[in-house]
Amino acid sequence: MSTSNTLISAGTAFILGDDVNTDINCSNKYLPGKDIAYVAAHAFELLVPAIATDIAAAGGGILVAGDHFGINSSREQAVHVMRAMNVRAIVARSFGRQFFRNAINNGMPLFECDTSRIQAGQSLEIDFSIGALKINGQLEQTAVPLPHEILAILSMGGLIPFLQKYPDWNFA
Repeated sequence: MSTSNTLISAGTAFILGDDVNTDINCSNKYLPGKDIAYVAAHAFELLVPAIATDIAAAGGGILVAGDHFGINSSREQAVHVMRAMNVRAIVARSFGRQFFRNAINNGMPLFECDTSRIQAGQSLEIDFSIGALKINGQLEQTAVPLPHEILAILSMGGLIPFLQKYPDWNFA
């Protein structure tokens, strides 16, 4: 992360699908008594077997989904699980709005664009401050850049660390 309003994430693409409900795929609601590390080791395996192991082997990565990623997700726990998996960002055609806000509040960068040309294993680089996505080094997608305030929250690792440093929102 940078000290300016530039926020860049890079990593290998890991493909999910449409309508990914993170409550089912990475919530310990369905695994009572299990901690975040255990849930992270099994997250999304119903959609993509061994995805958690593959992300770990790659040293982290970027989740790529279709429409409605995080639909029905009001639990911020899903973001904590993905952070434990070393997910650096999520790219999707659209996000569930509750999930979108939880992700920002917990420091997970999101990029909303057409994902149809992204394939598993490709190298992705996202510059959230200008709304640019590179696939294997080539500019492929643009999107509306994230607002200055959201970039500031993400650069601090989430809303709580941001408010601890800037309780009056005077960060410009």
